[in-house]
Amino acid sequence: MYRWETTQAVTAQRVFGIIRTAGPEEAVTAAEAVLDAGLHAVEIALTTPRALTALARLTETRPHALLGAGTVIDAAAARAAIEAGARFLVSPSLHPEVIRAGHRYGVPVFPGVATPTEMVHALEEGADALKLFPASAVSPAWLRDVRAALPQAPLLPTGGVTIDNAPEWIAAGAVACGIGSALTSGSTPNTGERVGTLLRRLADSR
Repeated sequence: MYRWETTQAVTAQRVFGIIRTAGPEEAVTAAEAVLDAGLHAVEIALTTPRALTALARLTETRPHALLGAGTVIDAAAARAAIEAGARFLVSPSLHPEVIRAGHRYGVPVFPGVATPTEMVHALEEGADALKLFPASAVSPAWLRDVRAALPQAPLLPTGGVTIDNAPEWIAAGAVACGIGSALTSGSTPNTGERVGTLLRRLADSR
């Protein structure tokens, strides 16, 4: 799959899950819960202890899932994540070396940005999409204003996005949203219910 095809697949549902847990077992359980509930794309944050173990295990058991790695901030981590099975890389900040490493192996990279200047810089470096982080620091109205000046910027609000406000971000021009604890906190049945509710609300907002 080409980078642009992977990017399209990750953003097709207009949401991807973010898994950040206390260990690999919990990460696998949380990822499986959101995948079983119907989510197609999930990133495993490398801040999770032994995150690559979880990523490798999920790659084996869920070969058709769109599994990515988050909090990738250097080329070594990018290479390790790709070897573990990551099909996309996400960073909280902009690191050109991560973009180069990902592209070297045909993997799209979504670096973190917080200002229009950083957005333009990331696009110049070849970013496949832009993680707007933390989204809680701004608003959908802010994103709409930025998109008026930079309509070519494919933005992914992450950090503080909830089931309730995700449709607002999409309506403001976001390509997709990254959502973590708002989906995964609590029991597995609760996770399934939240994912189902979110997907319905995003479908209704089309």
